[in-house]
Amino acid sequence: MVRDPYKYFRIEARELLEQLGKGLLDLEKGAAGPELMPQLLRLAHTLKGAARVVKQIEISECAHALEEVLTPFRETPAALPCQDIDEVLRILDVIGGRVAALALPAEDAPAAPARPVVEEAFRTVRADVGEMDALIEGIAETHTQIKALKRGFGSLERARVLADLLAQQQSPRHHGEGARATLAGRSHALAEELGTLLAGLEQDLVASTDRVERELHQLRDAAEQLRLLPVETLFTSLERTVRDAARTLGRAAVFESRGGEVRLDAHILAVLQGALLQLVRNGVAHGIEPAAERRAAGKPEEGRVTLGVARSGRHIIFSCSDDGRGVDLEAVRRAAQRKGLPPAEIRNLGASGLLDLLLRGGISTSDTVTELAGRGIGLDLAREAAERLGGKLNISSQAGKGTLITLAVPLSVASLDALLVEAAGVVTAIPLEGVRHTLRMTAADIVQTAQGQSVVHQDSVIPFAPLSRILRQDSAAARHDRPWSAIVVQGTQGAAVIGVDRLLGAANIVFRPLPEFSALSAIVAGAWLDAEGNPQLMLEADGIIGEANRAQAANADAAAHRISILVIDDSLTTRMLEKSILESAGFEVGLATSAEEGLEAARAGRYALFLVDVEMPGMDGFTFVEQVRADPGLRDTPAILITSRNSAADLQRGKDVGAQRYIVKSEFDQREFLEHIRQLVA
Repeated sequence: MVRDPYKYFRIEARELLEQLGKGLLDLEKGAAGPELMPQLLRLAHTLKGAARVVKQIEISECAHALEEVLTPFRETPAALPCQDIDEVLRILDVIGGRVAALALPAEDAPAAPARPVVEEAFRTVRADVGEMDALIEGIAETHTQIKALKRGFGSLERARVLADLLAQQQSPRHHGEGARATLAGRSHALAEELGTLLAGLEQDLVASTDRVERELHQLRDAAEQLRLLPVETLFTSLERTVRDAARTLGRAAVFESRGGEVRLDAHILAVLQGALLQLVRNGVAHGIEPAAERRAAGKPEEGRVTLGVARSGRHIIFSCSDDGRGVDLEAVRRAAQRKGLPPAEIRNLGASGLLDLLLRGGISTSDTVTELAGRGIGLDLAREAAERLGGKLNISSQAGKGTLITLAVPLSVASLDALLVEAAGVVTAIPLEGVRHTLRMTAADIVQTAQGQSVVHQDSVIPFAPLSRILRQDSAAARHDRPWSAIVVQGTQGAAVIGVDRLLGAANIVFRPLPEFSALSAIVAGAWLDAEGNPQLMLEADGIIGEANRAQAANADAAAHRISILVIDDSLTTRMLEKSILESAGFEVGLATSAEEGLEAARAGRYALFLVDVEMPGMDGFTFVEQVRADPGLRDTPAILITSRNSAADLQRGKDVGAQRYIVKSEFDQREFLEHIRQLVA
């Protein structure tokens, strides 16, 4: 095997370039704090040092050039001229090209490309997809072997019983005197020793197997997560594409995104990257108008290209929209005529038909061929990527308002937070995004309406159905007049209250969709593996609600007041974790990404509790609590500080500023966390 001396350098360099590029774009749009420039300088210095270690002098010199450009603006990052930002981005491209060239043998390496090659990142930054598949399959097979080993415990137990019988039969009281008695005594001693050995062996095997099974479960979860990448991995390159396209055309445009926390198979992201780049580039080239035209239309001079990512059933939907002029339908007609389509057919086409022509490929509404438009291949690439993944591309447009292109692809592997429940002995998962409340109900809470069994929840009558009935596990003799653990499930079709036997808690699961023709297709979104490697069902919220509505329809508009809690944390991961825990416990959750934003939200809304991170850019959590205590309208609202800082001085300062609780993240316990909250908001 040929040794690759740059394997780890490429990985580190790509990550550093990604952070540098994102930081520069944040700086350009004014979304950066005073700490950003020192951070960029540290990243450039780290890259320079790493390049020197692997003797890549040219990359090291480029990194040094970055430092030279940025250093004068260490204290005043906002003063960095636009042309200097362009120069830094150009240097990053050069470094990216040289890093990409390191992936090839030296004698075969071409001249460094102008833009970095990023395809390899999806396969090597985390792990090779094929190797991860083999690892996951091997772990699943090991689980199967352990289950077979467990079945052998019965035989082991039987052997121990036989040893006991042998000991009894060989007891001296069953034999005569003399040699027979001596032989029997020895046999009895050996049998006793055998019994003791088998009992110890059984105990050791059970304990060892349980430990191995736990470790393998954790390893399998880690391996499956390694295969998945957050969609936001693509956002920096998409934002850069919008920026570069707008500057090339002399227009002003910004990139916005949502849904970046969705985690998908790295293979899907690798295929979609080029398609999404084409879509956002088209949004600028064909949608965003020049500043004068936007002013005349009463629009902001700066256009917006937005990419949203969301899961819908068994598909992931990528929605790319712009607020530009919309598709010029007459230009599509002219382009179709130039391509040679029959004039009669073209004249009879309406708006939807003309838009469909764009998706067929080879048609461009641009009158001239430029670097960005005019060849009619942008949508071709997006359509081919969708078809390659078994998906579909759709387009809609409104004159003067903009264009929306949706790219829907079926899920292969995805990760999400889910609530695990048990009903009639069957364990299933319900995505937390569809879980609004969990309840404990008695038979008296279930009312009989004209539509069937229902529950009055937050002043609305919502259909009730046992999950066992929805899964067709319900027997005629099953009792429904009993206490229930229940879940309020919310979806696009409304809401339903679902009765289950037990709530098993929240978990992050990696699931795979089932074939379209599988049974219960409207209810089941996919399957996941439990701790023993057994496949379990993941349910679809809309499918559950649809089944409940077939038996009893009701309006599910829940509008009553819930206890509201404001979560203030600059970490998206922490905000979403706390939000999911609180919502699954029945609380309304507001979110703020900084203490300043949280203080504004606290004064504008009504919250029963504040959950505040300590270490945040700008105002920290201690200062936030001090500000709250000084505000007559907020001073009685309890606050909990959540932080990784656990020194005695920090704990004391938390008490001094007036926080009711101080929770250290390394000691976080979900049950205690919720108990603290219930005590404070009671």
